[in-house]
Amino acid sequence: MKAAVIHSFGPPEVIRTEEVATPVPKNDEVLVKVHAASVNPVDYKTRSGHYPSVKQDQLPLTLGRDIAGTVQQCGSAARKFKPGDSVYAMLDREHGGYAEYVIVKERDLVSKPRHLDYTEAAAVPLAAMTAWQGLFDHGGLRAGQRVLIHGGAGGVGHFAIQFAKARGATVATTVATSDIEFVRELGADLPIDYKTQRFEDAVHDVDLVFDLVDGETQDRSWAVLKRGGAIVSTLSTPSQDKARDHGARGEHYMAQPDGAELRDITALIDAGKVMPHIQAVFPFNEVRQAQQQLEHSHVQGKIVLELES
Repeated sequence: MKAAVIHSFGPPEVIRTEEVATPVPKNDEVLVKVHAASVNPVDYKTRSGHYPSVKQDQLPLTLGRDIAGTVQQCGSAARKFKPGDSVYAMLDREHGGYAEYVIVKERDLVSKPRHLDYTEAAAVPLAAMTAWQGLFDHGGLRAGQRVLIHGGAGGVGHFAIQFAKARGATVATTVATSDIEFVRELGADLPIDYKTQRFEDAVHDVDLVFDLVDGETQDRSWAVLKRGGAIVSTLSTPSQDKARDHGARGEHYMAQPDGAELRDITALIDAGKVMPHIQAVFPFNEVRQAQQQLEHSHVQGKIVLELES
């Protein structure tokens, strides 16, 4: 099968499309024929050598952390799906989705949302589960609370806005000028143009800050957080000293595959409450260009790779 593989860290040019052995599912594993795979920041961070969990001795490595496709073959203990079923998943770190076929643990595999095609479905798993776990598992966001989402127009952020609104929260979000109308359409109550406004002047007494930006933005966020609130970040651990000073929590996390949570997300999609936004679609042979665009351009929502079906 074809797979997009790196043998060394570096710029997009280190990605090679190679012929590799098609994997065989074991026990509780399922072999999925990949129709589409999304492109996430973790992919270019891994490729460039800036993702701490992946070291040189783990190369060569197939990139990609989420997919949509059809079941090809099931392991001996995998009985929830059958060949031909339409599915999607966030992958564990042992398997890469930039490939014609991929192994997925049965527990992590979920039936594709009914009203999404494979390209749309592939845009969902990693970004949506990162948003879900940050808001609810780590942030504890509840109906009636106020959340400030930094970076609400990106892959994770645009799902976070929709999830928070579906949960009954009031949503403020920092975005670029060009993203204001986009996040309003997603349901944001208070879009804040970070180029012309200080968010500290626009919001206060926030229950949760969901930080997808880091740096100075994260540090300034303590000023808008109510006592007992939390700053949850995908990028770094918020200052624990400042958390104590503000009577608050500061957490950093990395999203994990979770089939049960992805099924909850699927239910919201099927109910019409959440939709992925795709800015660009690339054919599989343009994987380098897809990563280049995500890494160096301003992207609303997601970028997806399409494989031949």
